[in-house]
Amino acid sequence: MILLEAHNVIIQNTLTDKFEKPSSLDVQFVDFDGVRFHMSTGERKTLLTLSMNIRCWEELVKYGALDVLKKEYGSYLKDPSATEPGYHVSLEFDLEQLPPSGEPRETLIKSAALLRRHALSAPFIRAFATQKELEAAPVPTDGSPRDIGELMSVHYRDEEAIYIQAAHDRVTVVFSTLFREEADRIYGKVFLQEFVDARRQPSIQTAPQVLYTNREPPLEIRHVPGLNTSEDAGYVTFVLFPRHFAHPQTAYATISHIQLFRDNLHYHIKCSKAYLHSRMRHRVTEFLKVLNRAKQEAPERERRTVTGRTFASR
Repeated sequence: MILLEAHNVIIQNTLTDKFEKPSSLDVQFVDFDGVRFHMSTGERKTLLTLSMNIRCWEELVKYGALDVLKKEYGSYLKDPSATEPGYHVSLEFDLEQLPPSGEPRETLIKSAALLRRHALSAPFIRAFATQKELEAAPVPTDGSPRDIGELMSVHYRDEEAIYIQAAHDRVTVVFSTLFREEADRIYGKVFLQEFVDARRQPSIQTAPQVLYTNREPPLEIRHVPGLNTSEDAGYVTFVLFPRHFAHPQTAYATISHIQLFRDNLHYHIKCSKAYLHSRMRHRVTEFLKVLNRAKQEAPERERRTVTGRTFASR
């Protein structure tokens, strides 16, 4: 199974090139989920700016995205008031004051290429911290249910969102997704059912629990207004247990993988359709060959003249 990378290859390759050989730059491009980037040098070719526009920025700021980015990028993060117009966050690199070549510089480049990933990680980081607080809280003695964390919603695409909520023993992540075509809906159901069935194998019993429902939202978000309940809508629920984010490296990997779930799902749906179409075209070509071989050649008739003599070929 092919997994999409969390970092942006264009950012990585461009920064690697410009850090070595500074020159003028002005390039715009788009990442997954409609996230727009702009890399430019402005008047000084040694001052490179990387800006990002993401649809759900206001929600991410509410869940601590600025704190996450300040911790990750430090002085490279521009003040919100100085962010490039039309974008939500900007990083600025002085090419004359970069870390030395080698691992320090490679680390900085890889971190910049993960700008989208780090911004989207804020609600997950908050949910993991909330789970630890709820787990440490005393159990009510009156039999009342234990407290649960805030339901955080991130509308990262048109008509699609991620819902994250922490409890004392788990963090629940719900993806709402749309299948625009009937074929996509069938493929998606097959893939998602495989997620559910695969966990029954002994080798991956520790994987997060996965639930899939069509049209009907999960109980955790059923009270949210405006949910899509049409035939095109599907809801995928991941149940993350403390073992999935107990250590910093484990939590980092979990966030990176789960962010790209929707993109990986639709990517593999398109790959499956392309593969089946290629197989269908190949099969049609083979059938045409069989039909061509099955054609009977018209028998050559003997031709005669009026006097009865036959034509002879030379």
